[in-house]
Amino acid sequence: MEFTIKSGSPEKQRTACVVVGVFDNRKLTLSAELIDRAANGYLSEIIRRGDMEGKLGSSLLLHNVPGTLSDRVLLVGLGKEREFREAEFRRALRTAVKLLNETGSYEAVIYVTEESVKKRDIGWRIEHAVVMAMEAVYRFDQMKSNPPELRRPLRKLTLSVPQRSNLATGEAAVNRGMAIASGIKLAKDMGNLPGNICTPTYMGEQALALATELPVIKATVLDRAEIEKLGMGSFLSVTNGSAQPPRFIILEYYGATRKQKPVVLVGKGITFDTGGISLKPGDAMDEMKYDMCGAGSVLGVFRSLGELKPAVNAVGLIATCENMPGSRATKPGDVVKSMSGQTIEILNTDAEGRLVLCDALTYAERFEPAAVVDIATLTGACLIALGNVVAGLFSNNDGLARELLAAGENSYDRAWHMPLLDDYQEQLASNFADFANIGGRPGGAITAACFLSKFAKKFNWAHLDIAGVAWKGGKEKGATGRPVALLVHYLVAQAPDAA
Repeated sequence: MEFTIKSGSPEKQRTACVVVGVFDNRKLTLSAELIDRAANGYLSEIIRRGDMEGKLGSSLLLHNVPGTLSDRVLLVGLGKEREFREAEFRRALRTAVKLLNETGSYEAVIYVTEESVKKRDIGWRIEHAVVMAMEAVYRFDQMKSNPPELRRPLRKLTLSVPQRSNLATGEAAVNRGMAIASGIKLAKDMGNLPGNICTPTYMGEQALALATELPVIKATVLDRAEIEKLGMGSFLSVTNGSAQPPRFIILEYYGATRKQKPVVLVGKGITFDTGGISLKPGDAMDEMKYDMCGAGSVLGVFRSLGELKPAVNAVGLIATCENMPGSRATKPGDVVKSMSGQTIEILNTDAEGRLVLCDALTYAERFEPAAVVDIATLTGACLIALGNVVAGLFSNNDGLARELLAAGENSYDRAWHMPLLDDYQEQLASNFADFANIGGRPGGAITAACFLSKFAKKFNWAHLDIAGVAWKGGKEKGATGRPVALLVHYLVAQAPDAA
């Protein structure tokens, strides 16, 4: 989709549709008032009759409005004016674009971006308008033999800014939004693919293809023999039962001088998780294709970096394999040796994400990182604790945690700071190895993070448990692309010239 920035009066826009807002209790926004004046009270009369109340998420499409040059005027409900904040803004934009895409308006000018959002400037509003627009038109239908076709899909959106002095800010925000949306789309596509297509080999191929498309990114893909040579015994224990070969992927982006230490992102890439010998229940097991969403988000972030080209250095590490039962599969009670030299008693083969991540964290040491952030659909316990709204954030450094939380707020891809106390480490005690891979049901998300912390003592580290936010079920079933936006905001903020 094409985006442009413009400043001008809504009634003078010659376009397929002009989009303006109406607050609850039938209050017109300024842009709606301008159209109403040009139309001699046409909008006021419609609202007075009760056709549009202004409830958040409501809409009313009008044709041939007098005094305007556009074919249509779309009224979008914004809810109560005093409660119009980030969530309401994003929902209104999504409602508008989804309707435009379904009604044949191949282009439109949106004025909702002019409405004030508490503590958010015009750059924030434009960036989020782009991201929400791209989310609203996203479809994943490449696996269907006859995908449905839209009659006249939305191709161009013009986003309005209040003043001409806002044009440069708006254009920069469009570029940010497009890059973030592009990364989110890649992460969604990877997550939505079935496990028989999105294999570890396929993920490696996608990393190499990304580097070919965006030369500022370097990609290296290691096979099983190379992984064995590194001594990643913990990682390899997960893949033993699968016929699919594992891959270890290294992505590198250097937008700053080599003197600047990189941020390392580590993604869990279990392309399908049966639980292994500790087999999962069959109900909803198809959703375990989403167990590679942490890895997908790392690929998405690097696409965004390749398009934005910020002055930062970043490395992505993806440990990807299947977790399958089989005669060669790792068994409960087996003891394996990690790349760090620490031994692990595997009490439950369904706690496999931490087993691949721990070796990747050890590998991250060679980059002498400024910080390391791992991203994983790690525990059902985090879903129970936090639901589907925020990701769980654990860290051994409060400063890093604050930066990630702030990035989550700015991107509206939010996280919640969870405890990481030494007291929980006792639950991982083992009689037969240095420690076990699970600590029992109490505090399951915390003990999983405690396990990872044993491999992150040489750097500032954070762990994002995205088990509750990486995908949706039900009628909107599909990957969300989170936390690409959070991570891009965090990385861009590391640039020396970042505000």
